[in-house]
Amino acid sequence: MAQAQTQIQEQRQEQRLGQSISAQQLLQAQLVELPIQQLQERIETEMHDNPALETAVDDEPHEWEADGPAATDEADDFDSQREREERSDALDAALQNLGRDDEDLPVYQGGRPSGEEREEMVYADTMSFYDQLLEQVGQMELSERDRYVMEYIIRSLDDDGLLRTPLSAIADELAIYHNIDLTTAQLELTLQKLQQLDPPGIGARSLQECLLLQINRREPSELTDLMRTIITHHFDEFTKKHWSRIRQSMGLSETEADNVIGELRRLNPKPGASMGEVIGKSLQQIIPDFIVDTQDDGTVTFTLNSGDVPQLQVSETFAQLLKEYQQNRQNLTRQQKEALLYSKQKVDAAQNFIDAVEMRRQTLTKTMKAIIRRQHRFFEDGDEASLRPMILKDIAEMTGLDLSTISRVSNSKYAQTRWGTFPLKYFFSDGITTETGEELSTREIKAALRDIIDAEDKRKPLSDDALSTLLQQKGYPIARRTVAKYREQMAIPVARLRRN
Repeated sequence: MAQAQTQIQEQRQEQRLGQSISAQQLLQAQLVELPIQQLQERIETEMHDNPALETAVDDEPHEWEADGPAATDEADDFDSQREREERSDALDAALQNLGRDDEDLPVYQGGRPSGEEREEMVYADTMSFYDQLLEQVGQMELSERDRYVMEYIIRSLDDDGLLRTPLSAIADELAIYHNIDLTTAQLELTLQKLQQLDPPGIGARSLQECLLLQINRREPSELTDLMRTIITHHFDEFTKKHWSRIRQSMGLSETEADNVIGELRRLNPKPGASMGEVIGKSLQQIIPDFIVDTQDDGTVTFTLNSGDVPQLQVSETFAQLLKEYQQNRQNLTRQQKEALLYSKQKVDAAQNFIDAVEMRRQTLTKTMKAIIRRQHRFFEDGDEASLRPMILKDIAEMTGLDLSTISRVSNSKYAQTRWGTFPLKYFFSDGITTETGEELSTREIKAALRDIIDAEDKRKPLSDDALSTLLQQKGYPIARRTVAKYREQMAIPVARLRRN
């Protein structure tokens, strides 16, 4: 009997360990995908939710502080002391409220709070979230009709990224105004493909579907199942923040409820807003994640933009309290044991978050090093035609990272270079191999195509057949159909519409 109980306990420990690893991997994947601005917001949210996570105090001033007035150091010391006192007060309050229902807990913490918007320098061209979705659609293998229908649905999305126009109404519009006859079931299949695009939740028809789409993108785990159950079967209580009812109905412990509520609060009810400003609003503000510097001798270096990301550490107050409780474990009251468990969970969560931030830094560094190595010529001369064919798999093989990790790194991040600021996806492109074995990137071919069209006689613009012939003469073996495809992707009209 004792042996059976021991085996059960060991199995439970292994399960908890497996869940912990899965949760940590999920956290690392989430942080890797965030650009610098959203990482700052995520850290602020994490510090707000976890009093065991705090800003570390640097012994040495940053370079930008070195020439500042002497009062700066005193002010920093005062702010650090005040922050430690606030953290201590938060700890006391948290321990006193163990077991109470937090009815005032807000549902969502995502996005930038009103009144705290900061002015940023604008880099690169502005894009609406519609344009960013259309860019993703351009990378999908779709028939012309399916691409047209998906783009039509995208332009039917509201500013927050949700689809509130019924599919039946879209079917009627396509049939009447565009001579495309589709059933709602066929539109449903196209919408499902759209909902697979980034960010998760885009194209949902309701808040409930939006949250479920985001949950379904997560790694399978017990926590994910709890989140799905709450949104599916307890959505009304969730929207009204009746956490105690949800906890009682599902039979959750206080710790389980705290964890699942914390994760639900991180879901984004407005996925369109996370992709930048929408059409008709202010310019999209872009902060580069990488600062690439090219020397005159061709040496290329880069630094990660740390922005306002603070140095993090586990709260000394929490760590000391945890140590004291553990040393006096045998004499603890029930309330003190609960406090011990609470403290350990918060300290572990804080350390895991710190580790995930560091893993993000290492992953971004590896990825950018590989991109520069592959595209070194472009960083030297800034010529688009110098970009070599490069796909996600190439960088994954060079770094030893998973393909999905490279995809997350390249999503929504920018690199500031000597030649301008570019999205990381700019450096990726497919390619073809000539009969001689030479690799040619589609970007290089498009640049050559644009040069030919720019130089053509606008009184007698070239047909796609003529363009194909000229490209082949320049060493680009491209068929007429491919010329038409590239021309459409570059938004260049057919010959008759280019005539002056």
